[in-house]
Amino acid sequence: MLIRDLSDTYLDEVTVMGMLMNSKGQVTVPAEIRAEHGWRAGDEFEFVEEDGVVVLRPLTDARSRAERVVKRMLGAGTANMDKTTDELMAMLRDD
Repeated sequence: MLIRDLSDTYLDEVTVMGMLMNSKGQVTVPAEIRAEHGWRAGDEFEFVEEDGVVVLRPLTDARSRAERVVKRMLGAGTANMDKTTDELMAMLRDD
């Protein structure tokens, strides 16, 4: 896990923008930042906190994509749950 050192020197080199949190705990990421990083609606992020600094980081590793696919597919394959494994295999083989 990569945690950047956000010392005063580093902060002098970045753009700092203030945003308000709404009553649902949501904060809007400024359009300039979204465009620069290619972030779109539906992208997933994680928050990493260390020494009082919170970093927003996109989830782009293979594991997170796999988790999204599995979550989307949960319950999708329940149509033939009343059949045995042998019966399902026979259906697949056209026996």
